[in-house]
Amino acid sequence: MKIEDIRVCIVRAGGTNCDAETKRAFEDFKAQAEVVHINEVVRKCNLLDYHALVFPGGFSYGDYVRAGAILAKALIAKLGDELKQFVEEERPVLGICNGFQILVEAGLLPGFDGISTLPQAALATNLPIGYRCMWTHLKHENKGRCVFTSKIKADSVVRIPAAHGEGRFIFERAKQNEHLRKLYENDQLVFRYCEEDGEAAEGRFPANPNGSFHDIAGICNSSGTVFGLMPHPERAYFGWQQPDRTKEERSSRYGDGKLIFDSVAEYLTKKF
Repeated sequence: MKIEDIRVCIVRAGGTNCDAETKRAFEDFKAQAEVVHINEVVRKCNLLDYHALVFPGGFSYGDYVRAGAILAKALIAKLGDELKQFVEEERPVLGICNGFQILVEAGLLPGFDGISTLPQAALATNLPIGYRCMWTHLKHENKGRCVFTSKIKADSVVRIPAAHGEGRFIFERAKQNEHLRKLYENDQLVFRYCEEDGEAAEGRFPANPNGSFHDIAGICNSSGTVFGLMPHPERAYFGWQQPDRTKEERSSRYGDGKLIFDSVAEYLTKKF
């Protein structure tokens, strides 16, 4: 498939943000990206008309009940069969910030054994409590399974900003060691918060901005085609978005976030 034939559906709802920035990132390399309200997706669209699906950031439906919970349940209730087929056909699904929360609430992540009927993890209130809008450093832990990070070298550090109040990744305490073992065994751990030099954050604030278990910032499902992360790669796509863009050593056309979009583009051109 030619890259300009790639069709991407970016799903929005009341409270969504950064959908336009995400669209612009895909369009920068000539893919076709559409921002479609969830109501229009249900009434007029077929998810299988698209090659990739994105749930952007924001506060869908005001994050009432739990962050991402309402939109997640609506997806499963109204588009469950299409979504299941989309995932089974290994079409890529990306969840950014609120999108990550949606994928967890909908049972698509961690997805140890396919889509689960109940959430297997949660993205809880930040510790220390408070909304965090800050640049973070992420250690790339994936060994090659995640199709969204194939352009990022293993063990390298990328810099991507986070903006959330509920980003603390946790498992049920009784199962957290078992689930962490599965993440490593299945190569589903993708990003961990770290210091600028790559040293593990080990829960230390501000390197770990929300208190996530094991410094987890992003994971993928067992096939590597569903990926969720709390930081915003679309806000680190262009060089002019960088906080130190005026420094000569940091002056470039693109930022680290572009690597995530480049990776999925390469996957799609080879798959279709």
